[in-house]
Amino acid sequence: CLDGEGKVHEFDSSWRTEDCDDCSCSKTGIGCCTGYMRPVDFDEEKCESIFNKETCSYKVVEKDDHSKECPVHSWVG
Repeated sequence: CLDGEGKVHEFDSSWRTEDCDDCSCSKTGIGCCTGYMRPVDFDEEKCESIFNKETCSYKVVEKDDHSKECPVHSWVG
């Protein structure tokens, strides 16, 4: 399989892209999906979600104090 960056991958292999997508190669082609969960149910007035590309994860923190995490009631991915 040839990915969008021009890299060749063997059949039945899998990898994570720089954009945190989990991809796999089969004889029918390449399939990719997001490799992380996104927070969707939290206090958006008081809090904000911050994506960490190194860990491929979100953290939800208070807008005024990033050291304080906010509760998240629902995630999608």
